[in-house]
Amino acid sequence: IGLIEIFNLIPLTQIVLKFVCGAYLIYLSYRIAVSSSNINKDGERKSKPLSFLQALLFQWVNPKGWTMSLAAISIYSPTNSLSSIILVTATFSVVNLPCQCLWALLGQQFRRLMTSSNKLKIFNYIMAGLLMLTLVQIFIIS
Repeated sequence: IGLIEIFNLIPLTQIVLKFVCGAYLIYLSYRIAVSSSNINKDGERKSKPLSFLQALLFQWVNPKGWTMSLAAISIYSPTNSLSSIILVTATFSVVNLPCQCLWALLGQQFRRLMTSSNKLKIFNYIMAGLLMLTLVQIFIIS
């Protein structure tokens, strides 16, 4: 709600935030595309994933999460009223839980397919390209 007021008072801040978020997504796409495989020759993972607590705490500083939240409120709550913001928040919360559970389940199953560095590299290129496509919505559609 506070950011909406800032956007209303100083419209340039929303444009600046859009470009900063776009630049971050470009950087993140690049990092995904050039990331090295964390699978060793035996098909085992070299790195350790975040713990539950680390992943939970990361959400408070997750730039993609903040970008999505700001975009959703800006696009789907044009009146900026508290009731419309609560409706958008509730809708995202109801949709988010089953999607996150499905994402975790599919990720666990998908990991079984990523048995070589080449497969992971192709997957990373595809994911980086899809992330870059989200810039279309940020800069062209909205």
